[in-house]
Amino acid sequence: MRNTLETRLGIFAAIVAIAAIILSLVVGGFDQFRRGLRLYALFNSAQELKVGDRVKMAGVEIGQVQAISLDTTNNKVRVTMKVNPDCGVKTDSTATIKFTGLIGQNFVAIEFGTPQSPLASDGTMLVSTEQPDLSAIMTKLDNVASGVENLTKSFSGDKIDNLLGPFTDFLKANRGPLTATIANIQNVSSQISSGKGTVGKMIYDQSLYNTAMDTVSNIQGTIGDAKGAIAQAQEVIKGVNAGQGTVGRLVKDDTLYKEATASMTNLREVLQKINQGKGTIGKIVNDQEFYQNAKLTLQKLDKATEGLEDTGPLTVLSTLANTLF
Repeated sequence: MRNTLETRLGIFAAIVAIAAIILSLVVGGFDQFRRGLRLYALFNSAQELKVGDRVKMAGVEIGQVQAISLDTTNNKVRVTMKVNPDCGVKTDSTATIKFTGLIGQNFVAIEFGTPQSPLASDGTMLVSTEQPDLSAIMTKLDNVASGVENLTKSFSGDKIDNLLGPFTDFLKANRGPLTATIANIQNVSSQISSGKGTVGKMIYDQSLYNTAMDTVSNIQGTIGDAKGAIAQAQEVIKGVNAGQGTVGRLVKDDTLYKEATASMTNLREVLQKINQGKGTIGKIVNDQEFYQNAKLTLQKLDKATEGLEDTGPLTVLSTLANTLF
């Protein structure tokens, strides 16, 4: 091959083309020619995200950011991502813009999603979550630092004297009463520790403790007796429910019920006959002639007894006989 100008130009052009291809592959310039899925997500802010930034899942790079644009319909930022088709992104996976550090590069993090969800296809719109903006975090930190600085200023110099001055004046003005009060408290505490007074005896008197323990034992015994009585009552109730004993038979025996019902029926019939004037008792109760005869007899008996005081026994008997008959 001759070393001509055309040959040199051809070799140079081939080298430039190869270098361009290699450089494009390195920086992602020919990423659109690679096979992959285009996924979308809407965010409130891009947070310094740039085209070409990485897309990661569980820390593993699965693609790159292909485009960033404004979605004026939803007032959002649309982020277009191109990911490997075999990365396993699900339809319920969430996308979040994160940063690797305070001065690190931003990237899009995609969660796995639930195992039962279907795989995302080309053009799927992922659900997005927002991460606090770094500038907003720094602003809050600056506000906190300013607040701490103002707080330290309020506890320095003359302001501390203004805060503690009235308190120290109060202590100086009431030094005597406060000293006496503290002495009284010490005296009371020493008497209590010595077992003196009501509180001291309640704390240190062994007899009070023994009495309290006996009382508790008696209460426990009473509770035990009550439990025994309740158990016996339960047994009695069980026996009654089972038809045992006199009460159980009265409650459960149908024969007694039937006999009581028959007796009440007979008594009702007897009362009805008496009210109707049937039978001896019915006639006595309802016969007006019997009532008149009994009344007349009593009147005769009253007349016969009027003159008994001045007569003898035989005269009395003859008088009664004549009066009655």
